[in-house]
Amino acid sequence: MAQAPTPTASPAVRNRPTSNRPPPVVTPVVPAAGYQGAATPTEQRLLDNWLNIQSINLMRYGKSLRPFTKDEFGTSPAAPSEAHIEAVNRLIDRFRGKLVEMTRGVEAAAAAARREPTTERLQVLLMRKQAASNRVLYAEGIWDFYFDLFVQRLSTFGERLRTVDRICANCYEDLYVGLGTAQPTPSLLPFSYASSGFSPATFRRGVPMKRLRHNPNIFPLIMLPQHRLDNVWALSSILHEVSHNLQADIGLWEVIPARVYQRLTTEGKLPPDIAQVWAQWHKEIMADMFALILGGPAAVESLMDVVGRSPASTVQFSPDSVHPTPYLRVLINLILLRRLGFETMADDLGRIWKRLYPTVSADAIPPRFMKTFQPAAEMVVDTMVFQPYRQFANKSLAQVVKFGPAQMTMIETAGRRLAAGQDPGIIPPRFMISAARFALDRQLATPQAITDNFYRILGRR
Repeated sequence: MAQAPTPTASPAVRNRPTSNRPPPVVTPVVPAAGYQGAATPTEQRLLDNWLNIQSINLMRYGKSLRPFTKDEFGTSPAAPSEAHIEAVNRLIDRFRGKLVEMTRGVEAAAAAARREPTTERLQVLLMRKQAASNRVLYAEGIWDFYFDLFVQRLSTFGERLRTVDRICANCYEDLYVGLGTAQPTPSLLPFSYASSGFSPATFRRGVPMKRLRHNPNIFPLIMLPQHRLDNVWALSSILHEVSHNLQADIGLWEVIPARVYQRLTTEGKLPPDIAQVWAQWHKEIMADMFALILGGPAAVESLMDVVGRSPASTVQFSPDSVHPTPYLRVLINLILLRRLGFETMADDLGRIWKRLYPTVSADAIPPRFMKTFQPAAEMVVDTMVFQPYRQFANKSLAQVVKFGPAQMTMIETAGRRLAAGQDPGIIPPRFMISAARFALDRQLATPQAITDNFYRILGRR
């Protein structure tokens, strides 16, 4: 630390006569040594009380991180499943045993200090107490995270989050059924919760999380901003986020980028640096492809809602980003929409998109990338959606989960019933987002009526 400058005396002080007296002697303050002498009876009693309470406090602190019970977050359909609660309890139990052991060490140190309150024994107690307290704080952060997640199911969010859970579960069920093999769905399906922010996000199974003190996430989490829950026709983002988990759980996370790069550089004859950019975008493009096949055209319209921002944000290319350039991302999705049998809609949305962004400068997207964009994008879509994979039981994604004009007819019928407040009948919950978008686009009911009917139909049955 810099030394403070010595104050300069004022002229009046400088002109004073100097004294012949010597300067006063300043005696340095020396910290006192440990307390010497025998303790008085009162002092000993107070020390014994304090030592006794340290282990009591710590033991009760640790016990407050109790297991969750299956009914404490309600018994409605929105409540966390017993499987999710048991998984969290198993995670907390891993820390609870260590806490009990450390607390017993504090208790033993306190007992020893009561028998013989020497400095050495008191300091052993203090060090053990701090180590155990830090461990409790560590576990408490994990406990609090799951408590906050689960307690949302007792609030007005409960019905809405239950709806999101159902849509996510339906995506898993239909994908695994479409495989046509005896491969069971994971027992712990995605769990949704509301949080602040602009965009939805997901935390995949097994990925270390900061909120979990960098322990692996035990089941997929879907985080949704509150405003998204108010706009049900924009919930195609759920399909995108759950698709990240499907990619990982089914084993495609490492397979897709290698397949994309290999095909672009060999069959497509693209330069390696351009092929690498496409391979780098694989997670987000694949999640978009899943979302469109799982939910229908509303996924593209919803994507346009999200990435349709200022030209500076939407058209700017970054070779280091894991997300495709937003302007190009929509065009990639339109390729799949066209291949699924919706050529007219794809053409119309493409013209709208280019009307919003009529010019793309060389400063925004490199010309050599734009020159190869269309053939590369078509090859990437074909690779991801229409080529067989061992992880899909040697089928393609388009064969495992089918979407075409017949499914769109189901969505339109469901949209009309949804607007009228009627039960849509037997329809996959994942289609209901497109149904809500259809009802809103056709102005079949007010936005609030569509929202209320959506949650009443999906959140309670």
